[in-house]
Amino acid sequence: MASSAAFSLLVAAALLLHFGCCHGQGDAGNGGAVAAIYSLGDSITDTGNLIKEAPPGAFETIKHLPYGVTLGYPTGRCSDGLLMIDFLAQDMGLPFLNPYLAKNRSFDHGANFAVAGATAMDPADQFNGSSSSMPFTVNSLKLQLRWFKNFMKSSFATDQEIRKRLQSSLVMVGEIGGNDYNFAFFGNKSMGEVEKLVPGVVQTIIDATKEVLEMGASKVIVPGNFPIGCIPGYLTSMASSEPSAYDSMGCLKELNLFAAKHNSKLQRAIADLRASYPDASIAYADYFNSFFSLLKGASKLGFDAGSTRKACCGAGGKYNYDERKMCGVEGTTACTDPSAYVSWDGIHMTQAAYKAMSRLIYHGRYLQPQILNFPEGNGQT
Repeated sequence: MASSAAFSLLVAAALLLHFGCCHGQGDAGNGGAVAAIYSLGDSITDTGNLIKEAPPGAFETIKHLPYGVTLGYPTGRCSDGLLMIDFLAQDMGLPFLNPYLAKNRSFDHGANFAVAGATAMDPADQFNGSSSSMPFTVNSLKLQLRWFKNFMKSSFATDQEIRKRLQSSLVMVGEIGGNDYNFAFFGNKSMGEVEKLVPGVVQTIIDATKEVLEMGASKVIVPGNFPIGCIPGYLTSMASSEPSAYDSMGCLKELNLFAAKHNSKLQRAIADLRASYPDASIAYADYFNSFFSLLKGASKLGFDAGSTRKACCGAGGKYNYDERKMCGVEGTTACTDPSAYVSWDGIHMTQAAYKAMSRLIYHGRYLQPQILNFPEGNGQT
């Protein structure tokens, strides 16, 4: 089990990267408005691609209430309502991003290529065809990048036009990579085995970021991983009888140390990217520390402090999470007020939590450096 001292050293290193890497970067596009957002990622960002891609009868729960209950209808988002990407678009003065696989939709202001369950690395390469641990979707960052390139080529006549468009746009590369680790952990891989995935996952994210930069992107945001030791799904599946396994907030220290290692390696790689692309604005979105900030300030932000590690929708238990009875199936119920909860279904967050996270990151100190300009008054409530 990781020691508190080791964890403290990693956090200190992350803070050093936070304050030390954020100066002297190119100002590409900073003075202009963002005309479009293009997003790659997984269920944290997917606004409906999985339900378009899935065969009939698959993933029925997210196609129906209580998913989408805060909006009054399901949208294919893995939440009770909106996601961080929705609040970001809204605050930039843009419409919500339509999923790339949707038909007869407008993509004038960007497109969302994220797919719930997607991995950074190609599943066939990572899992070697093992059916016991293979993801439920074969979607990966490589496939989404191919979609993105095909979309841009079909939307604009020349590479020059694509570059011009991307120079006035924001590209989100992630959050991605979390599922590479999720599938490995839930496939009973040891911590040592999962840690061996980190270099490949980070390199895959960096390689994809390089590709969008080479296409002409001038504003790129690359998010890190959450403190997964605070997530109800992990708190349930990897529970420990040792009190020392938990931190003062009741989160699993070893899992959070693992996420911090991923994030530190990713931040170092992003710093190298900045040196290679000095005319681009490349930011790291700190999901890790912003989530801790949310937990620590839960009451002030309107959440029930006693429910920050419980799912709103579930089948009971200490964290209201049971992997055999996921939200939406028979035997599960949703809480009456999702806005009081941080976690929606034990894996994903509520609309209220995503809104708080979006404001903490994109309007606060967790976007490193701050590369966004918002229309006056947007995102202040």
